[in-house]
Amino acid sequence: MPRISNRASELGTENAFVVLGEVGQLQAEGKSIVSFCIGQPDFPTPENIQQAAVDAIRAGHHGYTPSPGIPALREAVASFFSRTRKVQIDPEDVVCGCGGKPFIGYSILSTTDYGAGNEVIYPNPGFPIYRSQIIANGAVPVELPLREGRGFAFDLDELRARVNEKTRLLILCSPGNPTGGILSKEDLEEVGRIVAPYENLWIYSDEVYSGLVYDGEFESIAAVDGMLERTIIADSASKTYAMTGWRIGYSANKKLAPAFTRWVTNTDSCPAHPNQYAVVEALNGSQDKALHMRDVFLERRGRIVDGLNAIDGFECQLPGGAFYVWPNITEACKLVGAEDSEELRKRLLYEAGVAVLADIHFGTRVEGEGQHIRFSYASSFEDIDEGLSRISDFMKKNKR
Repeated sequence: MPRISNRASELGTENAFVVLGEVGQLQAEGKSIVSFCIGQPDFPTPENIQQAAVDAIRAGHHGYTPSPGIPALREAVASFFSRTRKVQIDPEDVVCGCGGKPFIGYSILSTTDYGAGNEVIYPNPGFPIYRSQIIANGAVPVELPLREGRGFAFDLDELRARVNEKTRLLILCSPGNPTGGILSKEDLEEVGRIVAPYENLWIYSDEVYSGLVYDGEFESIAAVDGMLERTIIADSASKTYAMTGWRIGYSANKKLAPAFTRWVTNTDSCPAHPNQYAVVEALNGSQDKALHMRDVFLERRGRIVDGLNAIDGFECQLPGGAFYVWPNITEACKLVGAEDSEELRKRLLYEAGVAVLADIHFGTRVEGEGQHIRFSYASSFEDIDEGLSRISDFMKKNKR
């Protein structure tokens, strides 16, 4: 039997989908499970967006397109980025792809050389695909710990200590997954000062939750003086417009756009043709539905944070954005005799019927920061209330 490459054998994954498989199996067995494990809006895609795709199909828009996207979409994204990031983005700077995720790999491939010792700094805890793509593409992963005491932003001195002449890419994610933490304008300005002396250092700014900021305005490092040229702005329609399955993402960087276009040609050829027209409507059309979803998420945020903080052993900060909470459950583990967050996660799933993710699904545990689990509050108020009730009952029943 031919062997599988080490690269494929050791490739990481996104454990939200693994746990979702566990949930599906339990539900197939007749178990009642309240799931908080997947980061997917529970709203339907707005009807005007759906109709734009239907109209596109009826008009015959179902063949190949240019690899970076149809002109109308690149123009819509450029206008959207210029308006929301307060920078000037031209349509030729924009490349569209099959979701936002491919641009993580494209960015690493375009800024590092395999096996050359090029380093990529990424947030920990963070989206697990960052690390898996760094390793798979032959670069060196460098963890940048997020600190609970800073609202799950990183310590700027810790960033300063990690940046060096080998650093080729710095990955930022704000609002963040899994913590919901936000980098302030002041933090971003200081990041700009830290990276400025390193002429070969790029920034990948993962901004897929840019439409879900609850306190103040969204801030992008692209707007910091001197940062636009070296910043890869990455966003998608998935979260803001409840379009996860439509798989349309977009990035912008003037110098890297031609390279990204070639990567799209080499991988997916082009994004799905009618779906591109749907996102044109999402970006150019009425924003009322998107704003309504944001308002509902804001209300759910308060519901789940208050509910978690009312349970013995749970300490939950109020996240600034996205639709995740990242409670510290160090004391909860002690109260029920769980060795760590992963054991508590499994017990909540199999004993309480509540599905969450553990901190180890998002990287290594940060020393001195305790144990955490992630809840996605892209769930109904009824599910939030029922899930919290089940967890509270579990803690009371198993408290030592």
